[in-house]
Amino acid sequence: MSTGLASLKRFIERPPPVEICELCSTRLAEQHEHVIQPRTRRILCACTACAILFDSGTTRTEYRRIPRDIRYLGDFQIDDGLWNSLMIPIGLVFFFFSSAANRIVAFYPSPAGATEAEVDPELWGEIVELNPVLRKMIPDTEALLANRVQNQREYYIAPIDECYRLTGLIRKHWSGFSGGSEAWDAIRDYFAGLKKRSAHA
Repeated sequence: MSTGLASLKRFIERPPPVEICELCSTRLAEQHEHVIQPRTRRILCACTACAILFDSGTTRTEYRRIPRDIRYLGDFQIDDGLWNSLMIPIGLVFFFFSSAANRIVAFYPSPAGATEAEVDPELWGEIVELNPVLRKMIPDTEALLANRVQNQREYYIAPIDECYRLTGLIRKHWSGFSGGSEAWDAIRDYFAGLKKRSAHA
């Protein structure tokens, strides 16, 4: 066998990279925990033992454990007028309370990554009054994820890593000005999967 063919065979047979806990280097299963560093918004893979150290009740730590529950908000209240007042340029966006910034922040996925948009505190207050469930969102780790593209009206309280996963999908599949069919198929599949895994709040 030639050297080139031997190298190709080794590449094909090479096992996928093993994910490890970024805090203690323990080998991780495919489904595993994540923690976030609020100051930098950096998300790390973690084993359960490490993630528990940064549970939501533990506030004076560098990291926060990201919950795994997804809640579908089937009766979410917001009309088009209030939504348009937010002046979010697209219909995909997630909102969360940033402890580092000490305010609600919003990010919308784009081909360049997550892009921040300003949130008027008074408008956010109106949305919370209409939807008291938002008061239960855990700072830094849970977000209101809104899908209003292509006539959809879907709202979730989702783990923050899920929101960034959507951003990654769009960045990976987007092409041209309108995104292309591959990107929109990925978005539809993402929300179909999210809804299937969610509980009703």
